Amino acid sequence: MGESLEERISEIYRLHYLDVYRFLICFSGNQNDAEDLTQEVFIRVLNHLSAYNHSSNLKTWIFSIAKHVAVDDYRKKKFTSLFKDNFFKQLVSNEKEPNEFVEQNELNHLLHDAISRLKPLYRTVVILRGINEFSIKETSEILDCSKSKVKVSYHRALRELKRKIHLDIEEVIGNAN
Repeated sequence: MGESLEERISEIYRLHYLDVYRFLICFSGNQNDAEDLTQEVFIRVLNHLSAYNHSSNLKTWIFSIAKHVAVDDYRKKKFTSLFKDNFFKQLVSNEKEPNEFVEQNELNHLLHDAISRLKPLYRTVVILRGINEFSIKETSEILDCSKSKVKVSYHRALRELKRKIHLDIEEVIGNAN
């Protein structure tokens, strides 16, 4: 006979946990929130596995759930200080380190901070396409939209991201002078 439901759930969790967690940490910017949201995603997967119709890839179905969980959480926190516990800001070290490492750390911080300030759709598309390297087709399935909307949103998100990074760099240079 086939595997039990418990074995199937364990296998799904094992195969997709880390990717979902990485997506949610990039989206939320907070390690604790990402852990909680990841658990929420897999609770929803467990509760709705019987409704999964196999018309889409299991991974894209799970990421579609993760996207909904992330956006729901974002909306709940919209009126609170969303970035007060920013995970990436916590990574900055106070120790003296070689200049290259410090510069790379600052660039990573700048990039993650700029991503965190994108509107949810743009942030999601950048994380899925640019960081998780999902195809346009997979991204359109996860977001439940057309491939052309993914392409346009990704292009606009990258343009907005470049603008934000440029403004941030100008601010850093202005503060240094």
